[in-house]
Amino acid sequence: MTLHKKSIALLLSGAFLSLAQPAFAQEDEQARRAILELRSQLKQSDMVRNDLASQVQQLQNELRQLRGQLESLGNVGQTQVLEARANDDIGPSAQVGDPAEQRAYDAALDLFRAGDYAASSKALANFTASYPASPLAPSALFYEGSSRYANRDFQGSIKTLNEMLASYPKDPKAGDALLVIAGSQLELNNVAGSKATLERTIKEYPGTPAADTAKERLALY
Repeated sequence: MTLHKKSIALLLSGAFLSLAQPAFAQEDEQARRAILELRSQLKQSDMVRNDLASQVQQLQNELRQLRGQLESLGNVGQTQVLEARANDDIGPSAQVGDPAEQRAYDAALDLFRAGDYAASSKALANFTASYPASPLAPSALFYEGSSRYANRDFQGSIKTLNEMLASYPKDPKAGDALLVIAGSQLELNNVAGSKATLERTIKEYPGTPAADTAKERLALY
C-alpha cells in the first residue's frame, strides 16, 4: 500500500471511530438509566414487602388479642353454670304440698348438681310440663336453661330462659338468667345481642350481683 493510501485508510478509520463513540456513549447511558430504574423498583418492592409484613404482623396480633377476649367471654358463661351449681339456693328447695311434685323437682335438681346436664334438662322440662303452676316452676326453668347451656344447646337455653323471664320477670334468678342468655348468644357469635342482653341486665336489675357481673363482662368486649 502506498503512503497516500495508508493516509486515507487512517483517516477513514478515525472517522468511523469518531462516529461510533457517540452511539456507544448513548447505549451506555441507556443501560445506566435502566440499572438505576431497576434498583429503584427493587427498593420500592422491598419497602412494599416490609410494609405488608408489618401489616400482617399487626393483624395477627389483633387476632390473637380478639381470640383471647372471646375465650374470656366464653368462659364466663360456663362459670355462671358452675356458680349456679355451687350456689346455696340449690340446696334444700322450697317445700310444696304435693309430695310427688317435690320428689320430681328434687330428683331433677340432683341431676343438675351431679353435672348430668343432658338428663337434668329433660327432667326439669318434664317437671314444668307436669306442674306448670308450681311455685318451683321458675327455678325449674332457670336450671333447665342452665343445663342446656352447659350441654351446648345454646338455642334451647335461650328459649327456655326467655320463657322464664316472660312468666317470672321478678324472680330472684331473673338477672342470672339474662347472664346465661348473654353467654349463649356469645357462643352463637351474636356479639351484639350478647352486649345488649348484658346492658338489659344492668338496666332491669340494677344493684344486683347479676348487674355487677354484667358490667364486668361488658368491660371485656
